[in-house]
Amino acid sequence: MLRGLYTAASGMVAQQRRHDTVTNNISNINTPGYKQTNAVTRSFPEMLLSLTGAGPEHTTTVGRLTSGVFAEESLSIHLQGDLMQTNNSSDFALISNIDLDGIAFDASGKFIGTDGEVTFQPQAFFTLQDQNGEVRYTRGGKFSLTEQGFLMSSDGSSVLGTDGQPIQMPAGIGLDRLLLTGDQRFVDVDGEDIGVQLLISRLDNPNLLVREGNGNFRFATEAGEAEAIAPDERVEVRQGYVERSNVDAAQAAVDLMSALRAYEANQKVIQFYDQSLNKAVNDVGRV
Repeated sequence: MLRGLYTAASGMVAQQRRHDTVTNNISNINTPGYKQTNAVTRSFPEMLLSLTGAGPEHTTTVGRLTSGVFAEESLSIHLQGDLMQTNNSSDFALISNIDLDGIAFDASGKFIGTDGEVTFQPQAFFTLQDQNGEVRYTRGGKFSLTEQGFLMSSDGSSVLGTDGQPIQMPAGIGLDRLLLTGDQRFVDVDGEDIGVQLLISRLDNPNLLVREGNGNFRFATEAGEAEAIAPDERVEVRQGYVERSNVDAAQAAVDLMSALRAYEANQKVIQFYDQSLNKAVNDVGRV
């Protein structure tokens, strides 16, 4: 009977984590470049039950026995968000629709082959360098210029150019007098190239990224690798726009209520077990 109590408790914990994930999405619905996160739950491994002699092979009369669920991980959905025009020359939005030959990605940005192999759609990111000199990636393009002419992200990280160095604009030239070309080069209002090109990185599997806050991502392991986008890639940067969050507000509201109802259901199960244990101890024990 206690196993059922623990199963219901694990369900409450999993639904609470799912609820927290959805509320975090909702709180960032107006954050430029924010990517929605989905909580993934799975059954507890049954190995422990098998080792203790209580695994599924010993429960054929009742049916398959599991040990509840747990919130395994949170996966980011790196799909394109809508663009919002700001007319601010320091705002930049990425439009990324990278294709792979012979592959048609679904609405979640993945393709499952006939052999079960999963391929994720590559995504483009702005490339940053944080205060510790580490490379980071972001889709939030609200940038600004320092007094020294360095292009910075909203959290103070330096925006990198194709030479791998922080971008520094010529003295006395603000972003209001600079235009971004189709190949991510900055030119002045007269069309003269100032020798600065924005580095846009292509990540073949964006699910290898880990959130660091402030819209920044890093690779989970050193095995992750990014490369500069090729000229023929279906990637565009628009100046005077920002990419909005890709959170679906309607779906988030549904997920929020679903997590709440599932939490309440598990709570009722725990209350039932509590009442049963109370009777077993105080009533049955007296007989």
